[in-house]
Amino acid sequence: MSRVVLDASAVLAVAKAEPGAEHVTRGLRRGVMSTVNVAEVFAKLLYNGVPVADIALGLGSLVAEVVPFDREQAEAAAALHARTRALGLSLADTACLNLGARLGLPVVTTDRDWAKIEGVGPVEVIR
Repeated sequence: MSRVVLDASAVLAVAKAEPGAEHVTRGLRRGVMSTVNVAEVFAKLLYNGVPVADIALGLGSLVAEVVPFDREQAEAAAALHARTRALGLSLADTACLNLGARLGLPVVTTDRDWAKIEGVGPVEVIR
């Protein structure tokens, strides 16, 4: 499997052993994530009582590269957020989609609506 950008929802599917998790685990250590989406994973799992060390270990098994969220990405994500507002995407969602487009990599997510968005590159919906 080649490199892919992982949405927080894909990582959370693995953490919670949800349907679609097997698609993500096939690409162990091939994932790329934005710092925005890494923070999203930490926040959701910490809220559910998962220890920080366990979260870091799990992310380490899936993610080979964490890309810092810079001003250029912030501007592009904000523009995409404005354009996709009707679909209800969060700013973190658009940060993920923008990273995939910027790197020319497919984005792996559980969100079916992402496949409807034009101009963001390939989206792989895992369930």
